Amino acid sequence: MLLRDVRLVPVDRPAPTGPVDVRLDGTRVIEVGEGLPGLPAEKALDAAGRWLIPGLWDAHVHLGQWARQGTRLDLAGTASRAEALHRIAGAESGTGLLVGGGYRPATWSEPTTVASLDDVTGERPVVLVSGDAHAGWLNSAALRRFGVPPRTDPLTEAAWFAVLPAVLAAEDAQIGPGAYTAALQAAARLGVVGVCDFEFEPGFASWPDRYRAAGVPLRVRTSTYPVDLPAAIAAGLRTGSLPDPDQPLLTMGSLKIISDGSLNTRTAHCCEPYPGGGHGVQNVAASEMAELLGLAKRSGLEVALHAIGDAAVALAVDAFAGSGATGNIEHAQLMRATDIDRMAALGLVASVQPAHLLDDRAVTAAIWGEERAGRSFPLRGLVDAGVRLAMGSDAPVARLDPWLAMTAAVHRGEPGDPPWHPEHSLTAAEALTASTSGLGTVRPGQVADLALLDFDPQLLGEPTDVARRLRHMRVATTIVAGQVVHDAR
Repeated sequence: MLLRDVRLVPVDRPAPTGPVDVRLDGTRVIEVGEGLPGLPAEKALDAAGRWLIPGLWDAHVHLGQWARQGTRLDLAGTASRAEALHRIAGAESGTGLLVGGGYRPATWSEPTTVASLDDVTGERPVVLVSGDAHAGWLNSAALRRFGVPPRTDPLTEAAWFAVLPAVLAAEDAQIGPGAYTAALQAAARLGVVGVCDFEFEPGFASWPDRYRAAGVPLRVRTSTYPVDLPAAIAAGLRTGSLPDPDQPLLTMGSLKIISDGSLNTRTAHCCEPYPGGGHGVQNVAASEMAELLGLAKRSGLEVALHAIGDAAVALAVDAFAGSGATGNIEHAQLMRATDIDRMAALGLVASVQPAHLLDDRAVTAAIWGEERAGRSFPLRGLVDAGVRLAMGSDAPVARLDPWLAMTAAVHRGEPGDPPWHPEHSLTAAEALTASTSGLGTVRPGQVADLALLDFDPQLLGEPTDVARRLRHMRVATTIVAGQVVHDAR
């Protein structure tokens, strides 16, 4: 394929200032230059002066839950338990499992109790996933269905993650595989060429059949959690290997470990206590982390280590340093400067989700205090220290939309809102670099994963204006491994 009349966006190196042509041969870019001659049987795509970037990645998704968002009861934006219960009571009647999500109870005055949910749901099993995905609010019927002993309050952290796979399987049985097709197609329309999937399942086993059924040729990096790590190792899977040799766009990713909790559930493991006491939850002890990371290193697997609170981040860095394992710290939401420097020295990647600050900025100071709010989402400090960023969404916690993530990283708020701690803002160029999986400026030899944009994403000007234009970016064409997967020119 020959892409004619494109403008290359400089990502990691300068680019020609005027239009050029870009030739693809199979899955690679092989030539960039002005007025390239067409070859026999070569398809030509007229870009009409649009801007060409490496394709975008979402470095952290739970794709199954994101795919099912349209079928779940939406509780996002509910400001109280009463409002949430009112919305639940008004849900469509039925006898099957009802799953909802998006509620954030950190500032609610009334607790989320099983009894209050029973009052409006009766015998229909209901499972409500918190907006940060670290808690499950189940009614008594759902507790019975999923074999959980009677209790008075929601499940959180390890107890919730133990139940979640069965909930997801029950959802899948009700909905079918078409949701994955729609989710991947929507991602392609945004210029996304690949996702790192951390769904709560043995993805290396689930994805081969699912990938065929979905029929959308985006790249998927799957993963394993510790419970399925022995099976992954027994199958000979290493980071970058193929769970199914017939599907080269589906690759094995990382061992995922959830070391602590989250802000809104008040379970992120912090050095200083929360108002009212407690330091959060350390789901995985330091000794266990060391064993897991050592095993991953010996088995050829990178590690994606979830750490949100500053105490959890410190323990995570310790574990990487002691084991020699490589990989990412996922979220890195609250950090001390010393741990940023240690991450840089170890070559660790910070896998961050800037759009989370749109939800968390209003409650961070109330929960963590102003000093810790000033250390939250420290994107500028990470970049300045030399830590590579990989941006994502953690969908369904935030929308699978890299332009939303870039907007939040640049402006630290929605366009039109005052920026929140703007000293941590990135430039548009830095946000784009963090969204393209390290591919850099389009050049010969690079994999042919590309997105064609209606205007230059590396805009200069006031952050508010840059954020507004990024937020409304239109993607004309998305190409994965040399094949057009979306074209709206």
